Amino acid sequence: MANFLGLFVLVIGVLLLSEWSAGLTQAQFRSLRIEGELISNILVEATTSPGDPDPSMNEPAVRDVLRRLLPPPSRTGGADTPGPRVRVIAPDGRVVADTNVLYGIVDQSDLPPLEAPAPSMEESLGEAVQDVETWRLTPWRPSVTLDAERQAALGGLISYGQRLDERGQRVVSVTLPIRRVHAVLGMVTLETADVERILLAERLSMIPFVLGAALVTFLSSALLGLFVARPLRLLATAADRLRLTGATRLTLPEVSRRTDEIGELSRSIEAMTGALADRIDANERFAGDVSHELKNPLASIGSAVEAARSVPDPEQQRKLLGIVSQDVRRLDRLISDIARASRIEAETARGDLVALDLARMASVIAESYASAPGETAEVAVAFRGPAPDGAYVMAQEGPLGQVFRNLVDNAKSFSPPGGVVTLQVATQRTREGAVVRATVEDQGPGIPPEAIESIFHRFYTSRPKGAAFGGNSGLGLSIARQIVQSYGGRIWAENIEGMTPETPNGARLVVEFPAVPRARPLNAAP
Repeated sequence: MANFLGLFVLVIGVLLLSEWSAGLTQAQFRSLRIEGELISNILVEATTSPGDPDPSMNEPAVRDVLRRLLPPPSRTGGADTPGPRVRVIAPDGRVVADTNVLYGIVDQSDLPPLEAPAPSMEESLGEAVQDVETWRLTPWRPSVTLDAERQAALGGLISYGQRLDERGQRVVSVTLPIRRVHAVLGMVTLETADVERILLAERLSMIPFVLGAALVTFLSSALLGLFVARPLRLLATAADRLRLTGATRLTLPEVSRRTDEIGELSRSIEAMTGALADRIDANERFAGDVSHELKNPLASIGSAVEAARSVPDPEQQRKLLGIVSQDVRRLDRLISDIARASRIEAETARGDLVALDLARMASVIAESYASAPGETAEVAVAFRGPAPDGAYVMAQEGPLGQVFRNLVDNAKSFSPPGGVVTLQVATQRTREGAVVRATVEDQGPGIPPEAIESIFHRFYTSRPKGAAFGGNSGLGLSIARQIVQSYGGRIWAENIEGMTPETPNGARLVVEFPAVPRARPLNAAP
């Protein structure tokens, strides 16, 4: 419908042709006036006596002059395209000469047959356009009557008019006085219906173009419906089916294989539903891991409470109560880390990314550990400089700071008393482009080769001998990897070179992000 609206406006504009019709009418007036002035001057010179004190026209001479001056219709293009009709009228209103009478022009029309055949398409279109003319789509009304024109000509004026003739055709006319000096000897009226014929011919000539435009509009609408509306409807139907059936992934291979914008939209929707499905699966696994981790201390608490009820020895009861207290602290640590993981996940999903100076953030975190010692104050935290310039990454300050606090806390828990946890930031050039790489190194026993990847799994704990049981939930490194990957970075662990079981040198955790040119919000104008 929207496509055909433009075609409808085109058709209306072609049918109206108001501006062009007005210009054409003015051109006809000018042409008739020039021709009328020429005829009037010739009649004055050829049909009146210059020395007569009371001049008058010689009427037979007027008809003879018009017959010689104006060719018959057959010489001006045939009876279908006659020249202007010329009438010479005496001052008393008598018609002295009329070209239609001079040449015997009589309106003729064939009688219809008894069984009229069906009209052709061209005839039907012509009749339709004529009907449109009858409806007067072009705003027009008669301007002045022929008698009014003649009265003005008797006063020596040239008058113009538009009206309907005896056959109901719209004509334009010009009436000029025929005068010698100041005496008006008569008047000459020229009228033509060429305006209507020209407009009708122009409208009929536009019909093939209108039909062609209509065909092109129909084909383009059909193609849009087939290649745009139908795939979009398939996407909408698939999305509704996804919502109603409870499925998690949307696949439309027949649409996503396309290389246009519809195909890009389909692939984006598939990727979006795939990411949501992966998040749902991750939440399900997380819920299962949480359930498993919570059941262990709860089972231990239940066993210790039951044993304490049945053991009369106060010393044994105190040991059992110590186990209960230890498991309660472990539960508290688990619940706090789970809540923090959920909060950080929501924060990374909702917040805006900004360009952060990773070197400055790492140095500030190192200074905060030095100024606020805790239980492991015997392990120092130091930033190894100098800090590089332009170490900007796209992230959020709160979650990214949590990443480095988790890494530092993990490194401190494995470092021996008097050890040092070192932070360092550097910029490097790789095949993928410039990156910012931050490292956290400890001086602990290192990571067993088989656990290099497992340490990033949820609730994975492998503590050195003598570490307090339940002091770690196993979520710190998992949360760090989740945050880093959400910002387009990557994190991995490795042992420091030269480490052997006899001479451990510690472990190194590496975080890498793509570098950005300067600090500005992601959604800010450049």
